[in-house]
Amino acid sequence: MNRVLLNNVDHADLRVAIRAGADYGDSVNQLPIFPAEFEEAQRSFPIIFRPEGDGLQAYVLLGLDRDENLFLDGGRWTSSYVPAFQRRGPFSIAIGPAGPHEIEPGEPMIHVDVDDARVGMSDGLPVFREHGGNAPLLNHVSDVLRTIYEGLETAPAIYAAWREAGLLQPITLQISLDDESAYELPDLLTVDRQALAELSGERLERLHRAGLLEGAILAAASLGNVQRLIELKTRKRAAA
Repeated sequence: MNRVLLNNVDHADLRVAIRAGADYGDSVNQLPIFPAEFEEAQRSFPIIFRPEGDGLQAYVLLGLDRDENLFLDGGRWTSSYVPAFQRRGPFSIAIGPAGPHEIEPGEPMIHVDVDDARVGMSDGLPVFREHGGNAPLLNHVSDVLRTIYEGLETAPAIYAAWREAGLLQPITLQISLDDESAYELPDLLTVDRQALAELSGERLERLHRAGLLEGAILAAASLGNVQRLIELKTRKRAAA
């Protein structure tokens, strides 16, 4: 990996191909996700939470076995939504250094991994316009990276509020395919439907006023997609 700061001088003619597949990190059974993605993601994937450090991180479940993405068919995703973490491709975001007369860190800046195989492909899309300015690809990437950056900034407080309200409950997710095949996913948290239904009074009002209620509802609803994972896994085994 060789991440460099993207700029329209050194990378004026840079082209980046849009690719998906195992070679590009798509063969994983979980991916990080952020609250701004919940509305679209919950239509396809279960959303679960894992403790990380002093906080939590939301993930979508994509498969049951290690390195298994049941929504990946060769070089394409079959789901209606692809998490921002993968849509960013070889691009990432990092905080630039403070200026010579500044104390606070600088602005977030886009970097590109020039060692990524998608970078420099002849059939790739241009990053910058021929006569200056961002090409559509870079505008898209900027939006995707903004989702990730803002999610990293805002998600901890959102999850802490849900946890304080008693909505996030620890579970061990047990999935049975048949009498002989079962999976157990320990140390997870999910938005508890019963706790959500029983919200009332000050806690309910506080979450509603802060705009945090809808995300919890979406995360709870997403758990119905566990059945979809079972169907996809069963179909994969039958085809093997």
